[in-house]
Amino acid sequence: MRRLPPLTAIEAFVQVARLGSIKAAAEELALSSPALSRRVQSLERFIAKPLFERRHQALRLNADGEVLLARIAPALDSMTDAVEAMTSGGERLRLRLGVLPLFATQRLLPKLPELKRRHPQLHLDVDTAGHGVARLGDGLDAAIVIARDIDPGLYARRLDRNRVHVIGARALREGPDPVVRPEQLSRLTALVHRDMPETFTAWRAAAGFPDLEPLAVDHFDSGNLMLEAAAQGLGVAFMLESHFEAARDDRLVQLFDLTVESHYSYWFVCRPRALAQRPVRLFHDWLIDALGAEKE
Repeated sequence: MRRLPPLTAIEAFVQVARLGSIKAAAEELALSSPALSRRVQSLERFIAKPLFERRHQALRLNADGEVLLARIAPALDSMTDAVEAMTSGGERLRLRLGVLPLFATQRLLPKLPELKRRHPQLHLDVDTAGHGVARLGDGLDAAIVIARDIDPGLYARRLDRNRVHVIGARALREGPDPVVRPEQLSRLTALVHRDMPETFTAWRAAAGFPDLEPLAVDHFDSGNLMLEAAAQGLGVAFMLESHFEAARDDRLVQLFDLTVESHYSYWFVCRPRALAQRPVRLFHDWLIDALGAEKE
């Protein structure tokens, strides 16, 4: 039988790879940072290859580290699940998840049957009240939020990259005075989500119209309501491309062909320690796979 590296070294490597921080992984495993570093280094010596790119206080997997993680993390998780199954008596697992209503409607709920088939013991308490990041550890185990960036003290995984679309009622394109030029927005109301407050100003700057002013700017805290308001002709919504495509609403059209990259992305976030909790980890790994999220 071939000699294997110590299980403690493998566990240390997987935790650091997932959390991206020696400090966070050490706290999770109840070790000192030097002790955890020694375990990772012992694995690297055993394999005779470095597994991380070391950048100041952060670590990022290199190509060899990515390959190793993909091969051994599922086996480690299976061992953990087997032990937990023997000791839990088949108890239900519950995740308290904060998520924005539009993401839940368009992208999460249609995929949840697959999550149920894969992990029938996992149940979700879904909270759409907002302020997900602020409530982590205090009512929420994890959250899916939209933001420019995330507090580096949290674990975060970007779920997408997007472009901004200007979305309006079909009548704006097909009426007697069709809206075909950005300058015509000066007589229309811009609809902007409170969680993406810079969407309009960033769009007009990137589109080459930095001085463009709409008739007014109305703010919403619901993407679903923004889409409906746009469909009713109450204004034009500055939203993400994925919002428009997933809406599949024949009443709505993209007003311009301008391609403007969005500053905002959807993120999965939790406290670093929470990622080691089985409900959080199961949901996280399923979500990344289900959405085909990019590697950071």
